[in-house]
Order: sequence, then structure tokens, then C-alpha cells
Amino acid sequence: MAERIEQRIEDRIPELEQLERVGLFTRKEIRAVIKKSSALEYKIQRRALHKEDFISYIQYEINLLELIKKRRSRIGYSFKKDEIEYSIVQRIHNLFKRATAKWKDDLQLWLSHVAFCKKWNKKIQLSKVFSMMLALHPNKPALWIMAAKWEMEARLSSESARQLFLRALRFHPECPKLYQEYFRMELMHAEKQRKEKKEFEQAKMDLGEFNYSEEVLNGEMARIVYKNAIQKIKGAEFLLSLLSVAKLFDFTVDLQKEILENLQAQYTNDPLVWDYMARRELEIESLPSSEHMSKQSKALEMVRKEERCCTVYEEAVTSLPSEDMWKCYIIFCVERFKRKTNSEELRQKRLERLLSIYSRAHELHLLPSSFYKQWLQLLMELDLQQQAEEVATAATTQFSHLAEMWEVRLQLLLKLNSDGVAPCFQEAIKVVNAKDSLPLWILWVEWSESANSKAETEAIYQKSFLATLPADSVSMKEKYLEWAYRTGGYKKAKKVFRSLHESRPFSLEFFKKMIQIEKEQESGKMFNIREYYERALREFGSTEPDLWLDYIREELNHPEGKPENCGNIHWRAMKALQGEQVDTFISKYTLLQIGHL
Repeated sequence: MAERIEQRIEDRIPELEQLERVGLFTRKEIRAVIKKSSALEYKIQRRALHKEDFISYIQYEINLLELIKKRRSRIGYSFKKDEIEYSIVQRIHNLFKRATAKWKDDLQLWLSHVAFCKKWNKKIQLSKVFSMMLALHPNKPALWIMAAKWEMEARLSSESARQLFLRALRFHPECPKLYQEYFRMELMHAEKQRKEKKEFEQAKMDLGEFNYSEEVLNGEMARIVYKNAIQKIKGAEFLLSLLSVAKLFDFTVDLQKEILENLQAQYTNDPLVWDYMARRELEIESLPSSEHMSKQSKALEMVRKEERCCTVYEEAVTSLPSEDMWKCYIIFCVERFKRKTNSEELRQKRLERLLSIYSRAHELHLLPSSFYKQWLQLLMELDLQQQAEEVATAATTQFSHLAEMWEVRLQLLLKLNSDGVAPCFQEAIKVVNAKDSLPLWILWVEWSESANSKAETEAIYQKSFLATLPADSVSMKEKYLEWAYRTGGYKKAKKVFRSLHESRPFSLEFFKKMIQIEKEQESGKMFNIREYYERALREFGSTEPDLWLDYIREELNHPEGKPENCGNIHWRAMKALQGEQVDTFISKYTLLQIGHL
């Protein structure tokens, strides 16, 4: 092994000599490079190989390349790249090759190699990397797309890209993304050929030796991909994605028309199709030119366009009265309302339309639950408080099982300073599932702290421990301790802690809060702090090395602390902690001993 390593170091000597000769590195730096390289070589030549050693070596070599680049820029020297950089680049390729051969399943290693090849423009090497990676990971469509895009955009080889897509589709015959990118590639190829032909014609060159097929120029290859795709993949969303790609190319008018006709014929009852058809009205110009129109004329034109969109949406919600269809309509109206405009008339029309759509969808019980919050915010902004309260009540009636609905209604009532807050909280807690009720309990106690007496607030806290799931009660216990200290001082906090210290589960933060409260007292006793640490260690001693370290630090720094206890705490920590936690504890304890922690 030593001989092999020595040989590898000797192989570096020509490039290192060049670095010194041209003044990029000093002799001292060269020796440092040799020393570091030797150490890294020994690590990757061992019997038990570790991936981290290869990554460290690769990163070191990449950093070396970056340093050389900066030195070249500083002194203005750009020669001898073949003897210096390219040999380092080749060595990095070899390291990547060994690493990916050993850890074939590590996709991040492969992608790092791909990125490195792209950065250094190593096209032949990158082509080989893609071939090996796809042979080992054919089940990942994203890799096929990446390779095909590179062939098309970097190597300008549409044929290679096409072959990759065809191979990929054998493995993934029903992958929408693959068909979408293949479709895009064929259109890009057609556009490229159209541009080439146009340039040749403008230069009045003879096109006899060039074979420009009219079918290819008109996007027939893309049409074939489209035909095959719709046989394998069904759904309006997929067809719309292909249509959005086709719209990027100005020679695909017939293809767009064909896709649109298929959409209307096969997916009449799909909300996405209606949504597309409605939004399409915004793109249709009803006047010859809008360049020299006045602001008022532009606003009127936009009003007409939006009215045409709404006519389509109205037809849609009549023929397809579903929640999804109303959702599309509402999203459109919200988007238009949020668009900035200087026309007050246009803004008012958008507002009236949006409020009307919200009300109609709500009356039909087809307004999605997620839209009630937006509607209520809009009503409050418009100072329509009574209507907002009515809507919130109706929302909780319709979606009584959703905690979010009750939360929205309660926040509204709190903002309005309503008298019905307490009954609303009680009603919400009765109907909402315990696993979803934590936000409601938090909101209730926060309101009660400012609106009710201490006794009433404490009663709510006590109820929450029984009504919430054990995991959620942890948060309530923390808040209860904080509230007790804030309103009743140290004695009250200590009383609360003692009443809860056996009511599991706890969070580590619960104990830390009590320790902090004790330390804030002028007569904070180490005896009590020890008790809190011991209770915390019973719960978290096997998983929290930092808790043991805090305990040791407390014994060392507290005026009443006993440094002689640190040895015993350390011994207990080593017994309680397991696995990586032991290593973490040892390293941090060492830093603590030498004063670096």
C-alpha cells in the first residue's frame, strides 16, 4: 500500500514543480500540499473504506483548483493549464469514479460528479458518467430528463436526447413529466431547424445538402409524442401541461388547436378545463391595438375581458356545480381583485364580484373551508362586522369538526370584543376532536389571562390537561408554569411545579423553565436546583448530553455548588447515555474542562 501511495505522490510532482516554477505556490506551500495529499491518500487506500474520506479528498482537490484560479487571477498568469489544472481535474474524476463504484446507490455522489464535469466542461467524461448513472439508476425519471436536456442544450444533439427519452419511456411508460419534457425537446428541435433554415435563406445559400423536412419543421415529431402520450396518460391536467408547452412556440397553432379540441371533447366535466377556457378570454384582444389607448380605455377593455371570463365561469358553475369548480372561480376573482389598478371603477367591480361569489358559493354549501378565512378578512377590512360574525357562525356550523374554523371564528370574536367568546370556546371544545384541539386551548387560556380571574384561568389550564392528548398537554404545562410565575411569583410557580412533577409526559423545556425561575431568585438555593435537575434527568438523562453538562456547569459555577460532585455526575452520564450521545458528551465535557465551552 505504501508503494502505491508513494507512486501517486510522485505522479503529482510535475504539476507541483510547475506551480512553484510559475510563482503560483511557494516551496513551503508545496510541502504542505504533499503532506496533506499523503494523509488523504492513506485514508482512501485502507481496507475499510469510508465515504467521508473520499469526499474530503475530492473537496480538498476542488479547493486547490479554486486557490490556483484565484492566484492566476491575482498575478495575471494564464499558461501551463494542461500541466497543472487538467491533471488535478483528472485525479478528481478518478476519485469520483472509485467512490461511485464503491457506493453505487449514493445518488448525491453521482450528481456531484455531474456538477463537477459541467463546471469544467468535460463533455466526453460527463457522457460516460450519465451512461453509468442511468445504468444503475434507471428508476429515476429526473435523471433521464437531466441527461437528455444536457445532450440537447450542451452538446446540441437532438438525436441523442431523443434516444435517451425513448429509453426512459421503456422504463417509465406512464410518467407525465417524461412525456412533457420529450414533447418540449421535439418542439425545441423544430424551432432550431426553422431558425437555421431561415438564416440560410437570408444568406441565399443553397439548401440542397441540408435536409429540412417540412413535417419536422411544423412540429410533426412533437405531434407524434403527443399522440402516444395521451394513449398512456389520461387527465386534463396532463393535456393542459402539454398545451402550456406548445404555447411557447409560435409555429404550433394547429397543434394547440388539436390539444384544445381534445380537452373540450374528452374532459368537459373537468374544472381545470373550464378554468383554462375562462382564463383564455384574458388573452384575446377585442380591440386592434392597445399601445396608444388611454388609461380609461385600457380599464374598460380589462372590464370587458374579465366579464367574458366570468361568463364562462358562470356557465361552468351551472353545468358543473362542484366545490372544485367554485374554487377555481373564487381563485380567479381573488387574483383579479389583488391586481393593482388606478381605476377605481375597475377595483369596485372586482370587489363586488368577489363578495358576490363568496356569498353564492357559501349559500350552496360549496365554498371550501380554506376560503372562509380570506372572506372574513375581507369583510373585516371593509368594516362589515355583523356580516363577518354571521359568516363565521355559519362556517363553524357547516365545518363543526374543523379546529381551524373555530379558531378563525374565535379570533374574529376577540377582535370584535364580543360577549360570546366564552360560550363559543366551550362549544368548540365539545365538538372538536381532542387531537386537533391544542390551538383552541392555547387561544382560550391566552384570552382568559386578560379577561378572567386567576381562579377561572387556572381552572381552564386544569381542564386542558385532561382534555388534550398527552403529547399536547406538554405545551399546556409549560404555559401553565409560565403563567403561574408571571401572576403569582416564585411560590405559585413552585406550587404548580410540585403539583405537576409526576403528571407525565413532560418536555425538557418544562424543567429548564423551573430551573431558570429558581436561579432568578435572590436566594436561589442549589438544593432546589439539584432537585429539578435530578427530576429532569429521570425523564431525559438517556438522550440529552447537554442536560448533564448543564448540571455539571451549575455545580462548578453556583455559589452553593459542589465541584466534587462533578465526577459522580460524569460517571452517571456515561452509564445513562448511549451510542453517539456518549461521544457528544465526551467531546463537550473535554471542551468544558479546558474552558472552551
